[in-house]
Amino acid sequence: MTYSGAVRVGGPASVHELTDLMISKVAVGGMNNNAYLLRCRATGEQLLIDAAAEPETLLALIGDDGIASVVTTHRHGDHWQALAEVVGATGARTYAGRYDAEGIPVPTDVLVEDGDTVTVGRVELTARHLVGHTPGSIALVYDDPHGAPHLFTGDCLFPGGPGRTTNPSEFTSLMDGLEEKIFGVLPDETWIYPGHGNDTTLGDERPLLGEWRTRGW
Repeated sequence: MTYSGAVRVGGPASVHELTDLMISKVAVGGMNNNAYLLRCRATGEQLLIDAAAEPETLLALIGDDGIASVVTTHRHGDHWQALAEVVGATGARTYAGRYDAEGIPVPTDVLVEDGDTVTVGRVELTARHLVGHTPGSIALVYDDPHGAPHLFTGDCLFPGGPGRTTNPSEFTSLMDGLEEKIFGVLPDETWIYPGHGNDTTLGDERPLLGEWRTRGW
């Protein structure tokens, strides 16, 4: 089946099958959060991005093979409501941005800095620290050697604009980070997996950067 990235709460996961990685996307909770299960096809090791809500749904998605790690993209509560239950059931190591970890009630085992590598089996993800939506938000880039990059943005980038900020300085910081670390280095074909809603690509969003700057926060 062709992957579209369109999922709904209570519905099935949508699976994006890459050469070295399988990405399963599911929507959970009252705020329609996306959670992503990444599985290395060579080793079977799994990693979860954002244990947002509905631990029973996430644990069913994870299955009997368990997970090695959970990455929390940022400290807002709708992205970690199921974290304690998932970690308790799987023993997974926890990862979060260094400057958001104190706002996550489950202890963070690995504090992530800009440029750090997070692995799932033989697959490597590169963390990008983006300041604005929160002080320590991280995005994860999988630079697929067989095709276009894949980017997990949390709440920093959505179809149609950057994530919510509360003042002009936060907005400027987030836009600067997105333009420098994301749009400035990744190609238009980069697939974007956001923290809520449908997927998009950098190519679809790039022509709107000027409009976003003008619109402001």
